[in-house]
Amino acid sequence: MNAIIIHVDMDAFYASVEMRDDPQLRGKPLIIGALPHERGVVATCSYEARKFGVHSAMNIKEAYRLCPNGIYRHPDFEKYRAVSRQLHEIWDAYASASETIALDEAYLDVTATAGSWENACLFARAIKRRTREELQLTCSVGVAYSKAAAKTASEEKKPDGYFEIRTPQDFVALIADRDVGVLYTVGKRTAEKLHRAGIRTVRNIQERPEEVVRLLGRQGEWIARIAAGQDDRRVTAYRPEDAKSISRELTFQEDVGDYAFLKEVLLLLSLSVERRAARVGLHGEGVTLKVTYGDMKSLTRSRLIPATRSAAVIWQESSLLLDSLPSKPVRLIGAGIHRLSGENRRQLRFDDYLPEVAAGQERLLHSALEDLRRHYGLDFAANLDRIFRGETLYRTVEYMRRHR
Repeated sequence: MNAIIIHVDMDAFYASVEMRDDPQLRGKPLIIGALPHERGVVATCSYEARKFGVHSAMNIKEAYRLCPNGIYRHPDFEKYRAVSRQLHEIWDAYASASETIALDEAYLDVTATAGSWENACLFARAIKRRTREELQLTCSVGVAYSKAAAKTASEEKKPDGYFEIRTPQDFVALIADRDVGVLYTVGKRTAEKLHRAGIRTVRNIQERPEEVVRLLGRQGEWIARIAAGQDDRRVTAYRPEDAKSISRELTFQEDVGDYAFLKEVLLLLSLSVERRAARVGLHGEGVTLKVTYGDMKSLTRSRLIPATRSAAVIWQESSLLLDSLPSKPVRLIGAGIHRLSGENRRQLRFDDYLPEVAAGQERLLHSALEDLRRHYGLDFAANLDRIFRGETLYRTVEYMRRHR
């Protein structure tokens, strides 16, 4: 039996959740992301805002220029994660394998659970109905023979859409005369490269596959296969240990030239990374520091360490990396761990042999938190869970910056 894949994609997820919880927002141009006076981008927006040309990843200043009368709100990620867990409980019930792409998107392999195309379509409609009835949200669903076709199908009738693509021939016929950008993995730059070569439609790719391969190499091979309807990728459940890194970064509303303050921010970011790593049972064998200066030049530095997720170690190592960088005003700073491994594969750390070293690091961390409490009047140690929820960390750091 050929594979049957369902792709589920929520409609303007963050905005829809906010409109569900606050009916006064319905029917209005709602933009979730930074506020107009802040630095940042649009995370998502309602379909009413999209009519003004606003879209995800747009600079918030440009969004405000296009839609000055829109309603702008910070995202509440804690709320969205909770809703996402409810969504996936509904979706996963129909699948033998579920591949989470984001909080609001997943591929579901229903080949075995459905047993037939007709049953799979019933599953897809049940997912839409239950998402609406149980959570008062809408999703767009595609049913197809492959992952690429299923994603294309879910986008075909958005929002609140439903579409089927049963065979490779159906897929090819549907997209043949569309721009190359309709294909999975063909981003803006790749599309521009193909356009310059006179390859503008999927049909052009189908007619000139060798030229696409010469132009794009291995990526071209993949694009040529997808254009011909060929995609044998399996739905693979996401595992935390498959992640390449765990990090947290933050953009300041004004450039920061005080490097002592940057190290205070690194302390909070390191605590956030520790909590994220502990949640999924992972350690890192490397610490990474990312800095973007006021002139938009970005630098990333890293160093290998014995496996850890200790905030104290991440803070110390990232602070040392910061000392090695040019001292210029900073727009963004981030810290993280990479080369991840699970609990059962974690190598013994130096701290495991010398517990007093670990104890000393923890004392240093708590002493630093106490210094922040005295300086800013904020009880960090008692309120860390609240600080790392949603946008609270961002607001806390901005408060610190203004009261430095």
